[in-house]
Amino acid sequence: MPSSQRVVVVGAGIIGLCSAEALVRRGAAVTVIDRGGATRDGASFGNAGLIVPSHVVPLAAPGVLGQGLRWMAQRDSPFFVQPRLDLELVRWGWRFMRSATPRHVELAGPVLRDLHLASRALHLEVAARLPGAPPVEERGVMILCASLAALRDEEVTAERARTLGLRAEVLDAAGVRARMPGLTLDVAGGVHYLDDAHASPRSLMVALQAYLVGAGVEFRWGRVVTGLERSAGRVSGVRLEGEVVTASTVVIAAGVASSALGSDVGARLPMQPGRGYSVTAVDPPERPAMPALLAEARVAVTPLAEGVRLGGTMEITHVDRPVDHARVRGITRSVERYLPAFRSDDLATLPVWTGARPVSPDGMPYLGRLERLDGVVVATGHGMMGFSLGPVTGAIVADLVLDGTSQVAGAASPLLRPERFAGRGRA
Repeated sequence: MPSSQRVVVVGAGIIGLCSAEALVRRGAAVTVIDRGGATRDGASFGNAGLIVPSHVVPLAAPGVLGQGLRWMAQRDSPFFVQPRLDLELVRWGWRFMRSATPRHVELAGPVLRDLHLASRALHLEVAARLPGAPPVEERGVMILCASLAALRDEEVTAERARTLGLRAEVLDAAGVRARMPGLTLDVAGGVHYLDDAHASPRSLMVALQAYLVGAGVEFRWGRVVTGLERSAGRVSGVRLEGEVVTASTVVIAAGVASSALGSDVGARLPMQPGRGYSVTAVDPPERPAMPALLAEARVAVTPLAEGVRLGGTMEITHVDRPVDHARVRGITRSVERYLPAFRSDDLATLPVWTGARPVSPDGMPYLGRLERLDGVVVATGHGMMGFSLGPVTGAIVADLVLDGTSQVAGAASPLLRPERFAGRGRA
């Protein structure tokens, strides 16, 4: 049944398109506005394509900050914060430090589990109903450990996942080889997360966009939303240069740019761009049976229709900073360490993709209605979980817009509340 809602979605990444698709299927009239073009190549396109219920530990966790500080001395490390005089970066770092506690991990685990499991089911539904959508490969994800010390650490994480009802099997080197036949491996062991899956992010983005165009969604490409219009205590539209687009509801799904839109109405949505890198071997020497995550190197290796994608790095930096080829070398060298058939010299010749992911200081998305302005729904800050959580985020957004609330498990958690950092100095 058609809805009277006229919705503007700001942002055409995976979160924005999944939100638009869920809204359109429920009868809303939708306009999507994005500063990029129809053939953009942002963070939603070149990522590892992982659907990961196993990711029950948020980025802000004990030990992450200390490890990150040690890594900062290495130019090819998987984590780097570009030092700069930036008050927002300092505030973000302070909040990250305050959030990285055992209690935060304990509270976040069930919420992330519920969201990822619901999203995995929705990924399968989207693949079944959307023309041109890529298949969802339900083979799990293998964590590969080069050392016994790393394997012991991963055993602790696997036990946490099992206590949350997820399937995780710890394997020795022989067990890993048995599950990844035909792959040359130099590992001490691994953990197989059987509830995980993967799909091609680019193919899904293309299919979503084509469906939305066919469904009559209006796209405004190359336009920047500069602020929100208000009338009688609620949102009434968005401001573009020289134009106002009216709306009964606005969905802020613009990645890192969402912070500025929140500030326009007094809502604090602290985020930093976390740039990732990937290369895709179109003609790989070997093809893994399932995706692998290289534990010590923090690199993902994903078999996709377009080739084997190798991706990693969390680089907190300006989005327009030039590509740091030392980070790319860090990825390719680490892959050769675990998978000797993938020679670093060969991988170094591949084209490099980069994308800036919106990273909140507590590692949790901003997902919910703004309390200070009626008619605004925020859906951003997913960090490295955007592809995995895209469909469930879209479903929750549609619920919030059309019903005012969502019954999806985890959706009402205060850990997702957009204005959780509203107090001055709060973490």
